[in-house]
Amino acid sequence: MKRALISVSDKEGVVAFAKALVQLDFEIISTGGTKKILEENGVLTTGIEAVTEFPEMLDGRVKTLHPMIHGGLLFRRDLETHVNEAKRHGIQPIDLVCVNLYPFQETIAKPDVALSEAIENIDIGGPSMLRSAAKNYQAVTVLVDAADYAPVLAELENGSVTPETRAKLAAKVFRHTASYDALIAGFLTEEEFPEKLTLTYDLKESLRYGENPHQKAAFYEEPLADVHSVAHASQLHGKELSYNNIRDTDAALKIAAEFTEPVAVAVKHMNPCGVGVGTTIFEAYEKAYEADETSIFGGIVALNREVDVETAQKLSEIFLEIIVAPSFSDAALAILTKKKNIRLLSVDMSSFAPSLEKTSVNGGLLVQDSDTFVADPETFTVVTEKAPTDEEMRALLVQWKIVKHVKSNAIVVGNASQTLGVGAGQMNRIGAAKIALSQAGVNAQRAVLASDAFFPMNDTVLAAAEAGITAIIQPGGSIKDADSIEMANKHGIAMVTTQVRHFKH
Repeated sequence: MKRALISVSDKEGVVAFAKALVQLDFEIISTGGTKKILEENGVLTTGIEAVTEFPEMLDGRVKTLHPMIHGGLLFRRDLETHVNEAKRHGIQPIDLVCVNLYPFQETIAKPDVALSEAIENIDIGGPSMLRSAAKNYQAVTVLVDAADYAPVLAELENGSVTPETRAKLAAKVFRHTASYDALIAGFLTEEEFPEKLTLTYDLKESLRYGENPHQKAAFYEEPLADVHSVAHASQLHGKELSYNNIRDTDAALKIAAEFTEPVAVAVKHMNPCGVGVGTTIFEAYEKAYEADETSIFGGIVALNREVDVETAQKLSEIFLEIIVAPSFSDAALAILTKKKNIRLLSVDMSSFAPSLEKTSVNGGLLVQDSDTFVADPETFTVVTEKAPTDEEMRALLVQWKIVKHVKSNAIVVGNASQTLGVGAGQMNRIGAAKIALSQAGVNAQRAVLASDAFFPMNDTVLAAAEAGITAIIQPGGSIKDADSIEMANKHGIAMVTTQVRHFKH
């Protein structure tokens, strides 16, 4: 008779699985709560103590860490020396292991979880059994996921589990235990940048393709990620998201998170093409749309208030890939769902907490703090003879929040309620300025200009003056700051420096 060791924290499906194994002439070995529920449902089990001839001890911390268990899992059936040694010590083979682990992730997800509670939910025996069984997968079938119960039973009913299936299940176990250990390491680690960075992600969905149709892609989510995330969005309508949709939506959400007042953010290719601020979400969207009526077509729009009927009607007038908001009124949904291809996403925007940013390079990973600098006029320095008016300062603050999310070199032209021109990702700053000012056109007159980094020359200030810009915000720090300040004074432009730059590569 073959033997199966079953010890699970998540009991879903385990009774039916154990009963099926008994029908296939397996002896069931079990522990604690699993043994209790199996016996209550009529499954005859052998207690772990009967196998080890040693009692469970230390409040359950030690029960399966024993040679009779790990010897039965690890000895190679194809090596005569292993077989003889097992016989000499009375070790019987264990042919199947079904184990899932203490709910560590669920435990640390609780608000204000106590360290002692988290520690007690670190499983030791479970991962040890899984790893022993997985190491000897040529002889042992190992399951860590209830989704594998039925396929394994089907193969057993046909005679045995195939070597290919055992190998796949073993690899799945090592992924699972590695992820489990990564969560524990992350919870206990206090260093921001430790000597080993252990990360784990769960597959959310396979994607049709990546940035381009010839590239394969998938979307993974952090197990304990903040809810203000496209990874935790609820999709209310439309086909599945693409790789580029996800990246653009993430960019739009990050900009929207900068504002507490009603804001609408339109994004194309990871850059804002229009941002509007208003007293209502309808007014905010109108401003975002008017900021660049051409580029918003086919874009992604994020709004930080519920979408109402009036806003939905306006949104429906053009083709948009995605609309993401905290919620949609029933009437708004009725309007927008008439458009077959639009995706509607609901995201909780109430608790945005930026995490470490991770960027892959060939053979490595760059990790940094998120750029969470909050604009505060109290820290700004007025470097020109003319100080900004109150209205200009409001406009500078709005555009400073936006320029940090534009690919550098970045120049944004706008006022207190909307962007008017965006120059993104140019190889020199005057090139970005010319794009932003050209897009703003006559609207640049009496507008403000924000730059993500300092002016290396005074040519950007001159271009701004010629376009009618009245105030500029920039980090400062160039060896030619004096030239830029002199140019601003010459043309009556107010300039403030922040001493903080916002490069975004």
